[in-house]
Amino acid sequence: MPSPTPHEALIYLMVITSASDRDMTDVELARIGDVTRSWPVFEDFNQDRLVSVAQTCQKLLHEKGGLEGVLAQIGEALPERLRDTAYAAAFEVAAIDLEMRMEEVRVLQLIRRELDLDTLTVAAIARAAKARLRTLT
Repeated sequence: MPSPTPHEALIYLMVITSASDRDMTDVELARIGDVTRSWPVFEDFNQDRLVSVAQTCQKLLHEKGGLEGVLAQIGEALPERLRDTAYAAAFEVAAIDLEMRMEEVRVLQLIRRELDLDTLTVAAIARAAKARLRTLT
């Protein structure tokens, strides 16, 4: 299978994060759609491909290399300058339901390691996402 494009790699990370607890909720799926429609990095992405890209990721997760193989492909596909953006997209999906399950925490750790992100960058992304998603109640 060919290497993913940077757009596909970003989507793969969101799908992996959502599927980490074996329950891709409607809220998480909606957030993936929101991110791909509204973040500047996706401005030239064809939205009609979103479902097929997500399905491809799910298939890859069930192949021989599994999660580690998909993460390695993502690491190769993403340019250095998009690695923090990629982690932010994954964190956005994990945090959208306002509770972080252990499986999501573990997947985010694997993503951080694969993308070689430093602690301060990770903390800033987490803090910004939590602030953005906070509600009045």
